[in-house]
Amino acid sequence: MADHIYKKIEIVGSSPNGFEEAVQNALARAKKTVRNMRWFEVTETRGHVEDGKVGDWQVTLKIGFTLEE
Repeated sequence: MADHIYKKIEIVGSSPNGFEEAVQNALARAKKTVRNMRWFEVTETRGHVEDGKVGDWQVTLKIGFTLEE
């Protein structure tokens, strides 16, 4: 059985359309430069207020990825 060793990074994603899309946006952007992503954890949810309404949803993610040999 292989050792499961991970490194974690923290990023923030946003979307005007909701929480789930903010997560998807964050993962899609991370995929461009982070290899071997295995899991994520949402650690914060918040929003940007614009004229008294929700302007954007923001989520902070911790992303775990395996280290290369």
